[in-house]
Amino acid sequence: MSSLPASNEPLNRREFLGASAKNAAGVAAGFVGWAGAAGAKASPGERVSVGVIGVRGQGKTLASEFASLPDVDIVALCDVDEGVLASAAIALQAEQGGASPCVAADFRRLLDDRTIDAVVIAVPDHWHALMTCMACQAGKDVYVEAPVTHTIREGAVMSAAVDLSGRVVQSGLQQRSGTHFQSAIAYIRSGGLGKVQLAKAWTVHQRKSLSGKAAAAPPAGVNFDLWLGPAPKIAFHPNRFHYNWHWFWDYGSGELGNWGVHMLDVARWGLGVDLPTQVAATGGKHYFDDAQETPDTLFVQYSYPGSTITWEHRLWSAHAPEGRSTAAAFYGDRGTLIVDRGGWKVYGSRDAAVAEPTATLAPHLANFIDCVKTRRQPACTIAAASVSSALCHLGNIAHRLGRSVNFDPAGMNFGTDDAANSLLTCEYRSPWLLPPIG
Repeated sequence: MSSLPASNEPLNRREFLGASAKNAAGVAAGFVGWAGAAGAKASPGERVSVGVIGVRGQGKTLASEFASLPDVDIVALCDVDEGVLASAAIALQAEQGGASPCVAADFRRLLDDRTIDAVVIAVPDHWHALMTCMACQAGKDVYVEAPVTHTIREGAVMSAAVDLSGRVVQSGLQQRSGTHFQSAIAYIRSGGLGKVQLAKAWTVHQRKSLSGKAAAAPPAGVNFDLWLGPAPKIAFHPNRFHYNWHWFWDYGSGELGNWGVHMLDVARWGLGVDLPTQVAATGGKHYFDDAQETPDTLFVQYSYPGSTITWEHRLWSAHAPEGRSTAAAFYGDRGTLIVDRGGWKVYGSRDAAVAEPTATLAPHLANFIDCVKTRRQPACTIAAASVSSALCHLGNIAHRLGRSVNFDPAGMNFGTDDAANSLLTCEYRSPWLLPPIG
């Protein structure tokens, strides 16, 4: 069961960290056969022992990339799908050489292992906040994929958990560590575009329909109840599993939470803004006639005092704005800068500045490991990532209500708008409850 108390009283630091001892005992009593990271290990100042939770897709990529760093040992892997876990362990052993990593279906085994310094969380979005809080409580540093939250409320809870525990937590918004993204932001702030009041972010590509799949029992070796965790208990359906969970509100945030969080983070970074005061959205399921719940077509406008950010996604088209499938654009009175993972270029200016692409993921992971050792703040903190994740949720809330909403960044709510406020959080299935902090 979850180790996080469900009382209505906020936890102080001693209570928050002290609960981890109870959790450790409970986990140890409930599981057998876990060998743990073998032997006595060097301190984090020399090498960092890492466990990866979720090793299909992005998690498998992260495990491989972390393993390639000279001062990292991937000592444990976790996934609720035993088939995915087995193949990932074999691949990682071949990459790292030496002993095979420990494997577990239940992430709490990794949290209970005191030889593990840090964990990587690459699971569905609805698990990010709770799992990060539990990892901080267990004394682990954390690299968590974006969006870091599934609701706006979770941002405050995660930030409080990080502050109470003193752990290093990095979000997977790797553009923050890309040299060409950094130079693009520096160019904008230097005045090269003149006065910039508008930024646009988008992704346009062709996804597949979810039609044609029938209900079925969970695949052999899959702990579906643990996969659901805090989400409502329902029968297994392949349409809602693995990557397709992105398109269902119980687990994901649609394309806004998939690509949107990355490019909206760049957009607000360039403008130097946090949360908007008004959000409007229009769109819907205009193309796909299938089981997915999130919109395949969406336009969102985020209004700030003196500036605007817009988001667009079309999941059925191959022709994107500015000739870039996924990008951010900054429009000034002296030029326009377009940036994506392929570099950046200025248009409509005599300067015509340009930058070639640089690596983003590798330096972002290296930054995290360096911060684990030095205890410095990482390139993309939970506080920063929570704001960019909240932009995704704000856009979805406006879409789901079918109208614009006014947001109070100071109070982190919609004032007297009860319908909008009801979407600031969600119900969590017992015993997987968020800690009452923040």
